[in-house]
Amino acid sequence: VQLQASGGGLVQAGGSLRLSCAASRPTFRNYFMAWFRQAPGKEREFVAAVTASADNTYYADSVKGRFTISKDNDKITVYLQMNSLKPEDTAVYYCAARRPPGYYSTRSSLYDFWGQGTLVTVSS
Repeated sequence: VQLQASGGGLVQAGGSLRLSCAASRPTFRNYFMAWFRQAPGKEREFVAAVTASADNTYYADSVKGRFTISKDNDKITVYLQMNSLKPEDTAVYYCAARRPPGYYSTRSSLYDFWGQGTLVTVSS
């Protein structure tokens, strides 16, 4: 497994969770990283992304101001801090990586590696 996602769980609306995505190889330090999510019966959608050097971040409008993506290149890990969670945030969350010179994209088909997903359930 090259990307290992963790941190999902059950939380009440308004609560917080932090997801982690640990990469197995140091080369992932050079990869553009992102989080996607897929709710039951819906297509996979972009959530947030961070550049390889962690100097730029991108967010879907639906999570802007509530979620924060970060990258620790020493630990080769990407995080997604999720605050003020809403029931509509309920989904399986996936981390993804694009090989260099991967650029920002919300299209899941352009990402080369995927984690196994971690379930986030937000109760009302």
